[in-house]
Amino acid sequence: MKFLLSILLITALSSKVWAPAFVDKSLNYAAKQVEKTLALIPDNTKDIPRNINQGSTKWRFVNFRDWTSGFWPGTLWYLYEYNHDSKLKTEADRFSRLLTPLSNEPAFDHDLGFQIFCSFGNGYRITKNPEYKKIILKTADVLATLYNPKVGTILSWPREVKKFGGHNTIIDNMINLELLFWASKNGGNKKLYDIAVKHAETTMHNHFRPDFTSYHVVVYDTLTGKKRSGVTHQGYADNSMWARGQSWAIYGFTMCFKETKKPEFLDFAQKVTDVYLKNLPADLIPYWDFNAPNIPNAPNIPNAPRDASAAAVTASALLDLSTFVKDPAKKTLYFEKAKAMLAELSTPRYQSGATNSAILLHSTGHHPNGTEIDASINYADYYYVEALMKLKKSKGH
Repeated sequence: MKFLLSILLITALSSKVWAPAFVDKSLNYAAKQVEKTLALIPDNTKDIPRNINQGSTKWRFVNFRDWTSGFWPGTLWYLYEYNHDSKLKTEADRFSRLLTPLSNEPAFDHDLGFQIFCSFGNGYRITKNPEYKKIILKTADVLATLYNPKVGTILSWPREVKKFGGHNTIIDNMINLELLFWASKNGGNKKLYDIAVKHAETTMHNHFRPDFTSYHVVVYDTLTGKKRSGVTHQGYADNSMWARGQSWAIYGFTMCFKETKKPEFLDFAQKVTDVYLKNLPADLIPYWDFNAPNIPNAPNIPNAPRDASAAAVTASALLDLSTFVKDPAKKTLYFEKAKAMLAELSTPRYQSGATNSAILLHSTGHHPNGTEIDASINYADYYYVEALMKLKKSKGH
């Protein structure tokens, strides 16, 4: 009998959800910040909070067509999942539904995955509302219209074809493949799976330098499908490692392995991860571009701004990647790095606190354009909360 009780106790302990102390504290903090923001948004508005610029306390609002429109309702869904606050569920539903027209309109660009899967995708995962599923499936078909079989990728920015001189694909596009994978497995067209796989394979072969750092944009000949060039749009230079772009690669190829179990995606996810980790500063929060000027400190010259959003995206991806790799040392490395990144983001150095009603400080949106530099941005908040939820559900290593 004692032996049986011991076995039951060991089983219970081994299956117990594990999380460091800062996780619940940080999620509770995030919920309070979200409550502050909700109080600032007028009732029945169609505006969605996107960012708070440095030195300001006011959100910049956008409409449902903005590429970031899904992150705010997605954050609400995650926090509802955490604390079961019915108000958060109501608001998550309300802000998600603002994005419904995206499922009925021609594709404006590739960001439909960010917009719809972060909002309705999380909503359906949590509530199983059949209305949400219909919208997700319809939007996946809309996204697929941007696929060019000659190239083997989805066109990222139809409006920029003339500017770039051809079919453009950005590394961010990897994240939107999750919408296609999900739809193909949940009642959508099976061809969506093939499109997603081909896009990932083409990106893997053409989007990276020999050291596995990513270009932001690759331009292809629209008619022949041949690669023309690799350039940047939001990074420091065409040959630099733009921090958020590399984080999209880490997240994207990790997700592709999760969805396909193709070993080449797992191998590649580790390669793009390892070069990122190797070049991080000591606190594990990257500068906006790994090759930007003013890294490290130079006398009398301000530091280059950090990008907390890239750290949050990477932390979330690493928590998944740590469960997929076989090597025990790498499992531990990826898990501990993710935990340390989140621990740093959970300090007063990066949490907004009383500074504004966002969750995090110190993200960089489009540095070359001079916008959202050292700002609070909704996608940093989203991936931070997502990563915290993953860590909370983790059993540790």
